[in-house]
Amino acid sequence: MTEADQRTSASTAPPRRERTSLALLELLVATDRHGSISAAARALGVSQPSASAGMRRLERHLDLELVTRSTRGARLTETGRAAATWAREVIEASDRFETSAAALREAPSARIRLAASLTIAEYLAPRWLATLAAPRATGGPAGPEVPTPAPDVELLVRNSRTVMELVLADEADLGFIESSTMRRGLRSRTLARDELLVVVAPTHPWASRRRRTATVDELLGGGLVVRERGSGTRETLEKSLLAAGARLPDHLPYLGSTASLKTAVQYGGAVAVLSRLTVADDLARGSLVQVDVPGLDLSRRLRMIWKDGTELSTAARRIAAVAAGSAGTSHSRTARSPTIAR
Repeated sequence: MTEADQRTSASTAPPRRERTSLALLELLVATDRHGSISAAARALGVSQPSASAGMRRLERHLDLELVTRSTRGARLTETGRAAATWAREVIEASDRFETSAAALREAPSARIRLAASLTIAEYLAPRWLATLAAPRATGGPAGPEVPTPAPDVELLVRNSRTVMELVLADEADLGFIESSTMRRGLRSRTLARDELLVVVAPTHPWASRRRRTATVDELLGGGLVVRERGSGTRETLEKSLLAAGARLPDHLPYLGSTASLKTAVQYGGAVAVLSRLTVADDLARGSLVQVDVPGLDLSRRLRMIWKDGTELSTAARRIAAVAAGSAGTSHSRTARSPTIAR
């Protein structure tokens, strides 16, 4: 087509109409879905007169009879129902656009700092990060597929006490702890239930007992090795002992990692109290043996924490949702958690 032909075509083309308001299209779709303008008004949270006036504006704009009105109310005509079908596609496309734009707004280079206690960092956090790294796209069959970049995550591994301090100091966006004690200024959500187990090597005398049990006194005097102060595992053990009328001796050997405790048990004849998460494979292989200690309740909660009043970023909310969805049961410590995706 020559330039002259293009000018001629442009001059003969019909004038471009003003685009139809999305709000009016939503009204049309709601009327079709709910059966009447009054029901659509209730669903959209607008008054009946406003909805009726909006429908009249839409009819004038489209120059179509969309509604038949009678003393029993107003209902869509065949033309109105057909228009509602097309309007629904426009609204869905608009929703896809907004979702895609939101994904693009989240800066791919934004760095999220997490802090997690040792058990969670070693046995749960890797699953969450793998889920986040999996390919994910927004959009739909009729819309653009916009890859959602995985957040750039830095994971700090500390004991539960230090994790809480980091979150309170704004040095971590989210924290994950095993401690039952909560610092003021924090909110929490339970991710999973956990249990501590007393474990020994297969060659330990307790392992050959018929019922594989030990008393609290035997536990405290039988070569127990523990985590450092501030550890959620140690705190759970201390509280369980107090409830049973006992306490940890003042000068027990302590080690700073789960791996070192397991080594002390397997090769040094020690006794340790460790999370079921950390010893499940060892128990299955037979390299560790569980010993029951009647009278000790060693159950605990694994929790996600965030600073009270903090508005989490989109990336942090996404991590929170993955953790809450994959870690198991959820039970909020507080009823109000507006910034955590549920």
